[in-house]
Amino acid sequence: MIPGDLIEAYGLENVVYFPRCPVADPADVDARALTLLSTVGLPHSEVFTSKEDPEDPYEPGFDPITLGSRFDHYGIPCPPESRSWWLLGYLFTSLIALDPASGKIYAFPEGETRHIVLHRDVESLLRALIEFRKLETAHDNGADPQELAEHFRQTVGAFDPTPFADEESQWNLALEELEHGLW
Repeated sequence: MIPGDLIEAYGLENVVYFPRCPVADPADVDARALTLLSTVGLPHSEVFTSKEDPEDPYEPGFDPITLGSRFDHYGIPCPPESRSWWLLGYLFTSLIALDPASGKIYAFPEGETRHIVLHRDVESLLRALIEFRKLETAHDNGADPQELAEHFRQTVGAFDPTPFADEESQWNLALEELEHGLW
């Protein structure tokens, strides 16, 4: 994954970089995920909204990154296994989180506390977001929605089939809407 790929797709002004910060136990964190988040970044767009601005003032004791703190703050039950996961942003209406130990990306569909594996790792998420940006541009230029959806499935699925494993994943739902002309 080359940092320029994300910048080319979204523009420099729409890339959010995660700061490198010390972690309590480096053995509990996927180093590749941290490297990609701090050197390649994540896009900030209508489809994927990156994590909230760390400069925003938060009340004492509120950790805006970990899911446990966030869910507690909003009075939402947080599955125990995901309390230490990090909020990356929102894909459409799903909260997207990173399990820092495994490097896997999870989605919490809107209004639910269950989660589904969305990507095997950060690189897979980034590749899918770049391909989706290409799909959006081609759609805006009048390309056939069926062909766009199929190309996206093939390209992303060849790298990581995980995004399409659950019928309710945001990727499957978005492609279904595209194919049915709801865009």
